[in-house]
Amino acid sequence: MFKKILIANRGEIACRVIRASRELGIKTVAIHSEADKTSMHVKMADEAVCVGPASASESYLNIPSIISAAEITGADAIHPGYGFLAENTYFAEVCETCGITFIGPKKTSIEKMGDKIEARKLMIKSKVPVVPGSDGPVSADDPKIFELAKKIGYPVIIKATAGGGGKGMRIVVSEESLKNAILMAQTEAKAAFGNPDVYMEKYVEEPHHIEFQILGDVHGKVVYLPERDCSIQRRHQKLVEESPSPFISDSLRKKMGKAAKSAAEAVGYITVGTVEFLVDKHMNFYFMEMNTRIQVEHPITETITGIDLVREQIRLAAGEKLSFDSSDIKINGHSIECRINAEDPDKDFMPSPGKIGHLYLPGGPGIRVDSHVYSGYTIPPFYDSLIAKIIAHGETRQEAIIRMSRALKETHIEGIRNTASLHSKIMENEQFHNGIVATDFLAKHVFNK
Repeated sequence: MFKKILIANRGEIACRVIRASRELGIKTVAIHSEADKTSMHVKMADEAVCVGPASASESYLNIPSIISAAEITGADAIHPGYGFLAENTYFAEVCETCGITFIGPKKTSIEKMGDKIEARKLMIKSKVPVVPGSDGPVSADDPKIFELAKKIGYPVIIKATAGGGGKGMRIVVSEESLKNAILMAQTEAKAAFGNPDVYMEKYVEEPHHIEFQILGDVHGKVVYLPERDCSIQRRHQKLVEESPSPFISDSLRKKMGKAAKSAAEAVGYITVGTVEFLVDKHMNFYFMEMNTRIQVEHPITETITGIDLVREQIRLAAGEKLSFDSSDIKINGHSIECRINAEDPDKDFMPSPGKIGHLYLPGGPGIRVDSHVYSGYTIPPFYDSLIAKIIAHGETRQEAIIRMSRALKETHIEGIRNTASLHSKIMENEQFHNGIVATDFLAKHVFNK
């Protein structure tokens, strides 16, 4: 087992990794930018090192500074969290070259699943269903794109090959807007990922976003855990997640779980990852992508399975064996997660950085909160707006909703705008109570009123 882990991240996920490491008896090193010197993860870790100015490119993405911090402090492993360098193949390779364990998959797995086109080809070869689409990148200058789009069938969606989180993505409903959509997606992809390549695929209407947590060890064993339904989104970014999905049957769960396992086995996956699918209203499912890291929404899986995923991630990176099979996992009740962001939902989710005044986060039966904020903490404007995750667990979905509604009403954050009130509206919505949660939920059932 590792003696000391450096966490190459910030915020609530850094705090989460510190807690798991501490329970394993492992010392921790927090890195931070100049803007994050008072952040909770810096206070919690055994050691802390400033790696650069506020800008992420000069701090949390500064590989030489991060590696130097690991070497200076004697860390024998680096946990990348999510975002930043978590799916960066070069960073994983540098860690390996320097004799530091990257707590994640091998760089070859990141490479294969990081390129969306190559991932599609690999899934087709592994007999995992994929959405009909192009065989490679598409260009606005290619006259064949119109024929291809017509063959796939409108609406189509243009996606960045190296992207995620809704960046470099455009939905196209007719031939007239196709060329311009490709150009806009390429520009956005270049700015966000440094790679302008985009591809085309069928746009699945009224889709459900369903993902499966997978774990793999160095001995070739892979297991999958019950699904998470992440269909409530804004701008292709998740707001509410729940497990199990109110939409998925037991038989479909097994079928999709086996497909997720096949996807992981195809790349020799180790540690934890997530295979994401789109499911249409006819229960047809299609591979979308694989996230080769821990997910923001991992706590709901922990809650219903009793498995500490971050702890398992560390154990598996250290070469330990998986001690259970998918068939051993029992679903214990229902869990819902609400992401509380420092944003104003009444002003198109405008970021709301600033100093937090009075703060009260909820508790009580069935409630868990993962956060890094506290009264007097100043939320910097440079990073992701996530400030807390509220997780509610109940014996039934209805009980989980009731507990979440209660927890949101208890939540009190002064000084900044946040999304807690929006989540309360979602929890009170009749369609949500009935389990009608496709990716267009907010537009149809919340913001159209």
